[in-house]
Amino acid sequence: MSVKFPDLNLDKQLCFSLYAASRQVTRLYQPLLKRHDLTYPQYIVLLILWQTDGVMVKDIGHQSQLKSNTLTPLLKRLEQNGLVSRKRAKEDERQCYVFLTDKGKALENECACIPMEMMGQTDMSLDKLMQLKSLLDEFLQLQEKHGG
Repeated sequence: MSVKFPDLNLDKQLCFSLYAASRQVTRLYQPLLKRHDLTYPQYIVLLILWQTDGVMVKDIGHQSQLKSNTLTPLLKRLEQNGLVSRKRAKEDERQCYVFLTDKGKALENECACIPMEMMGQTDMSLDKLMQLKSLLDEFLQLQEKHGG
């Protein structure tokens, strides 16, 4: 423990708790997603498309908080796996839309159990998990509002 600067102690760092929790959640998802040959970022993109099919790449990037240098190869891989197709807008070639294929749509049914399986692995009540999510959403909205 730092006696001189106690605020620098690791156990007082919000950033570390968020980082460690994020890594743990991603680790818990891995075996559930591996069954479907998906990575966690691919799953996030599919969640976006299952909610609204035919989304612009830039909107997927915004919702997923993935930069284009990560998103482009990820979409390419999903396309190679037959889960999505990309189409340029006729009115503006710079705009690209992503659509689920039939295989991508069918995968939604196979993945529908993942959220409940994840909840079962956390050993926390639904109420506590919803509180945590609400606080994290609030934190993220405030950061976005302030340009963070």
